[in-house]
Amino acid sequence: MLFGFSKPRALLLASAAVFISDSSSFAQSSNSPLPGITIDEPARSQRPKRRASLRRSDQTTTVRRNIASQGDLAPAAAPATASGTKALTGNPAERSGSLTVPTAAEAQAEINRTPGAVTLVPSSVYATSTPAATIKDIVDYVPGVLLRMNEPDQVGRLSIRGSGLSRNADVRGVAVYMDGIIPLTRATGDTSFDEIDPTAYRYTEVYKGANALRFGAATLGGALNFVTPTGYDASRLTGRVDIGSFGFKKWNGSSGGVYGPADYFVNVTRQQDTGFRQHTEGENFIGSTNFGYRFTPDIETRFYFNSANVSRNLAGNVSKSQALTNPAAANIVPGPNNDNIDWNIGKETDAKQVANKTAIRFGSTTLLEFGGFYLNRDINARVFAVIDTQAHEAGGFLRLVDDRLLGGFRNRLVAGASLQDGTQRRRQFINNGGNPGKMNFDADQIAKNRILYAENSFYVVPNVALVAGVQYAKASREQRDYLGSLSGIAEYDLTSPKAGVLWEVTPQVQLFGNVSRSAEAPTFGEVTITSTSTVGLKPQKATTYEIGTRGDFADVKWEAAIYRSLIQNEFQCLTSVAGTGFCTQINIDRSVHQGVELGTSAALYKGLLATGSRPDEIWLNAAYTYGDFRFDNDPAVGNNQLPGQPRHYMRAQLLYKHPSGVYFGPNVEWVPERYFVDSANTAYADPYTLWGAKFGFDDGGPVTAYIEGRNLANTAYISSVGVANQATDLSKLFYPGSGRAVYAGLQVKW
Repeated sequence: MLFGFSKPRALLLASAAVFISDSSSFAQSSNSPLPGITIDEPARSQRPKRRASLRRSDQTTTVRRNIASQGDLAPAAAPATASGTKALTGNPAERSGSLTVPTAAEAQAEINRTPGAVTLVPSSVYATSTPAATIKDIVDYVPGVLLRMNEPDQVGRLSIRGSGLSRNADVRGVAVYMDGIIPLTRATGDTSFDEIDPTAYRYTEVYKGANALRFGAATLGGALNFVTPTGYDASRLTGRVDIGSFGFKKWNGSSGGVYGPADYFVNVTRQQDTGFRQHTEGENFIGSTNFGYRFTPDIETRFYFNSANVSRNLAGNVSKSQALTNPAAANIVPGPNNDNIDWNIGKETDAKQVANKTAIRFGSTTLLEFGGFYLNRDINARVFAVIDTQAHEAGGFLRLVDDRLLGGFRNRLVAGASLQDGTQRRRQFINNGGNPGKMNFDADQIAKNRILYAENSFYVVPNVALVAGVQYAKASREQRDYLGSLSGIAEYDLTSPKAGVLWEVTPQVQLFGNVSRSAEAPTFGEVTITSTSTVGLKPQKATTYEIGTRGDFADVKWEAAIYRSLIQNEFQCLTSVAGTGFCTQINIDRSVHQGVELGTSAALYKGLLATGSRPDEIWLNAAYTYGDFRFDNDPAVGNNQLPGQPRHYMRAQLLYKHPSGVYFGPNVEWVPERYFVDSANTAYADPYTLWGAKFGFDDGGPVTAYIEGRNLANTAYISSVGVANQATDLSKLFYPGSGRAVYAGLQVKW
């Protein structure tokens, strides 16, 4: 269902959205954008066709631009570069096209003002060279981010700097947004990626740790923000089709344009597959739409309408032996009504989202953004029980960015507030062969979050900023039990300060360092409420120290960071319910997370077969993550490693790119050493190496195509694990990875 309509009606609705009436107040021709800034390159018709879609280097490109002389739409002059052009500085008053949504270059300029590790992933690095089927296609080459897949389309664990290691189902410790306003992280603190369509986004922002303060996020892991195109940066019409192994089929269509002061973007995706494993069939139908209206050059409002209908069967976790010797089999136990087939384990989600974001620019110094959202989710999960959840969430935000000179010194202030209220009616039934039996739980679960934050950057010299920030969060978790006596409320007051320094060594190179505090309230799964008391967990708190650098040159880009987090009361899994993925949660008194994050994109060689002004190139794209997560003198397990995450993870790709647009090359995913699945450090997942390759065509024109092979050696490996306090190889905590697969896709733009 899309927006509550049948699929045919949804497609008609999407088509109808293409027509938006013109306005005489702007007197512009059809599809002519508002004046903005121009790229300091030859015009598209004069320059060679670009092959940027495969360049990992696009992630951190510092774009030189000239401010167009277009009256009030031209923001304050940016600093001049040696070539006489003007560089984006991160001042939101420089936004072109849409005032509510920055372009990828403008978003990167804002990121470059952050004294910490942040990565921007443009869709050009994955959308036309992979199936773009899951979030793994987006973040695979972002250092510090480890994503493990439980099922073909099911994220088992998304972890940034060791966040959420205790969770065997859903994700915690990372705040996830769409377009900076629509929270995919529920008010309870849980996140599911069912509503994500990687095809729909122009770019994704990955804020690690306390660097996510601009979203009011103070989690250990940080935040992800998926940003959809607007009519200003979308093609009039785009169609694509992808096919591949295990019955994979994907159809996508999108359209965008500008009509006077109005613009629109519509994206619709249908995806289905039979799955590598038994009982993993699934399909989804996801639609994303936004409409913007520019009342004046300095006032714009934008409405978002999104919908997702997702259905997936789940094969389940199995023993290590089965995962490695019979990976395609589901979790099957002899006897009736006790395994994934008998219980028909799976999940259906029907989600609808509506939101508004309005931006007002005051002169050349200040941008005010505010908006609100409403979400409705109907979730039917068949696990050890049949769980029916009807969730409603609403909230809003206010954000002010002020970038001006104070006493001759540049000062940048970001301040804001957000609120998120969620109520879910959760009913639980005995699983009777996949059908609901007797009800054994019925309650309203109400979560409220109130957040205030501010961050100020004061430039003591033009290229060095001292940064200080703080966030205050008030959270509550209330349960109203209609069958028993498990009613009550838990409340938390959390404060998270931050201080840092940013040194812009050159316009292309930044050095940074910061110290920050994060604080997270428990979710409903971690709070025990009774009629007489709330016995929930304590909030998880951490102090993190970080230093790093990022650089952006024509032939080499890099990002590097080193961090150390001292954590109190980290959430951890004590015991796992066999075959379900659910955990009994506890607090660890003390633990340590520390690591290294390295990412690079570099032209290793040019002019191998083609020389001249447009030589061929050999590019290396690589991301390496080292994470040392361990207990700190725990009475039971000492300094053991925390389970659930490999310490070393590398993703690398070598691509030959010809000026004709043809590209090809191998890639590798490497976990070089075993990692533990239990706190006792007795059971572990084995190391593995996966080889892949891709071949494609992308000359910057309207037609792109690719063929990609994954796990070409058909290696049996563990893709993800559940965690427990103590386990053996026979414990059902292991998820087998997919076997050899080949995918192909074709995209055409008009």
